[in-house]
Amino acid sequence: MDIKKVFDEESIQDIGPSRIKVVYQRFGDPTLPPVLMIMGGGAQMIAWPEGFCTELASHGLHPIRFDNRDTGLSTHFTDAPTPNFSAVQSGDFSTVTYTLSDMAADAVGLMDALGFDSVHLVGASMGGMIAQTMAIEYPERVRSLTSMMSTTGDRSVGQPEICC
Repeated sequence: MDIKKVFDEESIQDIGPSRIKVVYQRFGDPTLPPVLMIMGGGAQMIAWPEGFCTELASHGLHPIRFDNRDTGLSTHFTDAPTPNFSAVQSGDFSTVTYTLSDMAADAVGLMDALGFDSVHLVGASMGGMIAQTMAIEYPERVRSLTSMMSTTGDRSVGQPEICC
């Protein structure tokens, strides 16, 4: 199969409980095992290199990369208030427009729209946190989880060690 045939960006309206538009790209044969690739905060889907996606596709997988809400060509919440980051770091999320759970629901909504009962999840940075949230809140939808350059959010774990 010519992998290039599935590179065109596609979009779906009314995804998930928030009814947002999600723009995505698929690579390879859609009958092969799906790999949903979630990029980190503020990074567009194209931060997953095309060569990486085609390499996964050439190894019998069906990668799907997408723009999270407020990123790239997916829905932007332009009227949302700016969160109080000091409050958020203290555990007060009252100023936050949406959460990791909302973004996990977006990804599950995309899976539903594409007809996938379960996927392999790959998340980078905040995308790893979204993927972890999906694995916790929707375990039956996750075949495997790869969380890269990410954290659980617990400040007592995953800290770099200073040496020398």
